[in-house]
Amino acid sequence: MTGSSSKFEVLDGPQRRRRWTASEKLAIVQETYEPDATVSLVARRHGVAPNQLFRWRKLAAQGALTATSAQEEVVAASEYRALQNQVRELQRLLGKKTLEAEILKEALEVATGPKKQLLRSLSWPKGRSR
Repeated sequence: MTGSSSKFEVLDGPQRRRRWTASEKLAIVQETYEPDATVSLVARRHGVAPNQLFRWRKLAAQGALTATSAQEEVVAASEYRALQNQVRELQRLLGKKTLEAEILKEALEVATGPKKQLLRSLSWPKGRSR
């Protein structure tokens, strides 16, 4: 291969893999859709395995790469499920407390309603001891 230039990236420190941002992955994936471009050529140009690039294409088609392009913090799926379970439990407890409050409110209305006046009128007459 005469006249071909190779591009090398040296990783220093404990890092063993190249970390690609979502925008970099999307740019590389977009290159694969250009005319006369193949996944293998684009992968070789960027130093990525072709199977990795196919995976990125699949993720991009599902919208997974664009979802993280907002530069927001990404949460692990297990942590997300744990938080969903916590929200469900809190909603259940809130519903239970709301029901208890409604029952107590109705009991208070019954206790302070016209029946209390009726009971007072049926109580012992004034001046008479029990």
